[in-house]
Amino acid sequence: VQLQASGGGLVQAGGSLRLSCVASGRTLSNYVMGWFRQAPGKEREFVAAIRWGYTYYADSVKGRFAISRDNAKNTVYLQMNSLNPEDTAVYYCAAGDGVILTTMRQTRAYDSWGQGTQVTVSS
Repeated sequence: VQLQASGGGLVQAGGSLRLSCVASGRTLSNYVMGWFRQAPGKEREFVAAIRWGYTYYADSVKGRFAISRDNAKNTVYLQMNSLNPEDTAVYYCAAGDGVILTTMRQTRAYDSWGQGTQVTVSS
């Protein structure tokens, strides 16, 4: 499956952004979808995932971010609210076939990755 992420940009602290990830080649409903992010000099880290309608979040974004999917549009979204400078990173969407709970927060569990979209939060 090919993934195309978009929606990043520059926003002030406290603001909101919504990221989109459009898939082509396969139906998204068959996949576990995740969002990861990577800040300069840091490893790529788990942000959120949606699996069979259940959602999962990193502690750092819980209560501020929301992942959702529209299977008819083959699109996954990441609504990000109350952004702070620590959220600045390149955000990647990912798709995994057969991802299990114990590995869902790990990059190695996902087969396909989008190109990333930059999110910059100014203080």
